[in-house]
Amino acid sequence: MTVNPDYLVLLFTTTSGASGDQLGSDEKEIVQLVWQVVDLANKKAGQVNELLVKPDHIELSEECQEVSGLTEEALTDAELLEEAIEQLNQRLCAEVDAGAENTFYLCTDGQLHIRQVLHPEASSKNILLPECFFSFFDLRKEFKKKFPSEGELKDLNLQVMADCHQFSVPEKVNDKFETGTCSKMERVDDNTVIRARGLPWQSSDQDIARFFRGLNIAKGGAALCLNAQGRRNGEALVRFESEEHRDLALQRHKHHMGTRYIEVYKATGEDFLKIAGGTSNEVAKFLSRENQVIVRMRGLPFTATAEQVLQFFSPACPVTDGSEGILFVRFPDGRPTGDAFVLFSCEEHAQNALKKHKDILGKRYIELFKSTAAEVQQVLNRYSSAPLIPVAPSPILSVVPSPTFVPPTAAVTGVRDCVRLRGLPYDATIQDILVFLGEYTADIKPHGVHMVLNQQGRPSGDAFIQMRSADRAFLASQHCHKRSMKERYVEVFACSAQEMNIVLMGGTLNRSGLSPPPCKLRRLSPPSYAFPHGTAVIPAGAVLPAGAVLPVEPAAIYPSQFLLSPRPLAPTTAFYPASNPLYMNYTTYYPSPPGSPPNISYFPTGHTPSAGSVLSAPPTALIRMQGHAPSHAYNSGVKEILSMVHGYQPGNSDALVTLPSMLSAKQPIGDQTVGGGAYLDLQLL
Repeated sequence: MTVNPDYLVLLFTTTSGASGDQLGSDEKEIVQLVWQVVDLANKKAGQVNELLVKPDHIELSEECQEVSGLTEEALTDAELLEEAIEQLNQRLCAEVDAGAENTFYLCTDGQLHIRQVLHPEASSKNILLPECFFSFFDLRKEFKKKFPSEGELKDLNLQVMADCHQFSVPEKVNDKFETGTCSKMERVDDNTVIRARGLPWQSSDQDIARFFRGLNIAKGGAALCLNAQGRRNGEALVRFESEEHRDLALQRHKHHMGTRYIEVYKATGEDFLKIAGGTSNEVAKFLSRENQVIVRMRGLPFTATAEQVLQFFSPACPVTDGSEGILFVRFPDGRPTGDAFVLFSCEEHAQNALKKHKDILGKRYIELFKSTAAEVQQVLNRYSSAPLIPVAPSPILSVVPSPTFVPPTAAVTGVRDCVRLRGLPYDATIQDILVFLGEYTADIKPHGVHMVLNQQGRPSGDAFIQMRSADRAFLASQHCHKRSMKERYVEVFACSAQEMNIVLMGGTLNRSGLSPPPCKLRRLSPPSYAFPHGTAVIPAGAVLPAGAVLPVEPAAIYPSQFLLSPRPLAPTTAFYPASNPLYMNYTTYYPSPPGSPPNISYFPTGHTPSAGSVLSAPPTALIRMQGHAPSHAYNSGVKEILSMVHGYQPGNSDALVTLPSMLSAKQPIGDQTVGGGAYLDLQLL
């Protein structure tokens, strides 16, 4: 926008801390305001004016005292910042005779006085700045426009600029943050993005904009990051209008938001698009309504409708555009996730809506959070993407197709010595389950608690418990059924280990029996997921130093732990006969977490260990972690490895892990040497 000001007000600020190029970088308060009015029409400069400002903490640095000549005693009777700014504005209007429709603009030596000093401190103290502080001329930029050569700037001053230069395009400071959408196809300059870390979990995009007040954030340029559970992780990616503003934002590293300091680092445009970019037309239409406040609903009944949501918020907080202002989050196959986003036209309606946090809709309490456009994109991208458990890469051992599921009409065999919990609160922990079961906790088998997660890695509300006997499982289901846990009743059923395995692999239980996993993608369907037969990677007949052959039963390998980065296995002290291939297990929708692995996909072959076998029943598997860096500290190395297989029962507690650091650098084992790796003896549950 082109302007033609009548007056320029040369403004200078002093803080109690650093000055020069570091002005405002240390969050120190303003202690002095100096200004001079220049009449552009008559080419005259007025007198220099000064106002002292009393900071909340009167403590001047040596640099401040040296540059400004101020003392702490001189500031004790000064005005506070709010009164000083009001007095400055009144004196300016009087001096330029604003009533006669004369216009004036502030002019500063660089950007720091306005963007890094006045606006941040006014925002932190909730001071409303006059309109004149939202547009100004940067004298350094104006000089460079008129005289691009550095040598011509030596003898210039404001009087010379007033005589020969036209001030027409002022700098602008955004007075509010504008929300908006961002497409994944949009090009984002790497030099305009930063990553802020250490944000309070309840902070919103408006809080981020307030932290960077004085700097212009691009429309929809504040994106809060979510963790694997869909909750905010204290980080945000912020996109600014220019590289200059990004560089000023980096100077706010370790400035404070409330009582927390915020770390600010450089980021890339690709990082920003991963968080804030979207491709859904439905989301773009939903977010196209500008200046709306977004509220996220979590924990909705799967049968909830738009009419029920509208009734839930009425009449105190009407939803924008009725049912059009509600966006339900769904899986790719159309199933509801229990999440939704709702638009409100103003902050007042949104605050009234948030007061309904944990109110009941149907038979469930609803969690409400203030949200952002970027969070809407993240949640929709997360639920519309492929399952988090990746398809296993090429097998490291020869495998055969996964066994088919038991048909729904077939009888389910096995003892019903397990318990299924359904309807758990999403924040329930294993400790909560143990308290819930009460006296029956003593009957749980070791490592017998299995929390079931959905494809996003979030708790599904289900859990399975392995009990010591069918009688105790039956009594637990009778006595604990529909008992409350954290304001929710939990259903408890007795089931068999086979039923538990089916659900943990992705199947479902219903009145007619078992059904395979609800997987829509052909390449992820368990019946079609198979690998061709191959030759044995580990040759048979490897002999121990004592001459004993070490047979090992075929075992289930969990791809989330060991198949993500497969390597060719060198010969070890164990052998796998080529005629006894391993079964490859694949978990689709409901994997059990690494902390409590299920006992699924173990298929004995009838092989009986020999008399000279090192391993004995129950069947075990010797796993070599090839390439593991030798640890100089034995305890730290063991802890690191045990954390990867936490929950698996060791086959031999006396020799659970053998680290190379306990052996010599090149200790022979048969024809092999150990230089970097570890052997784990695990017992199959």
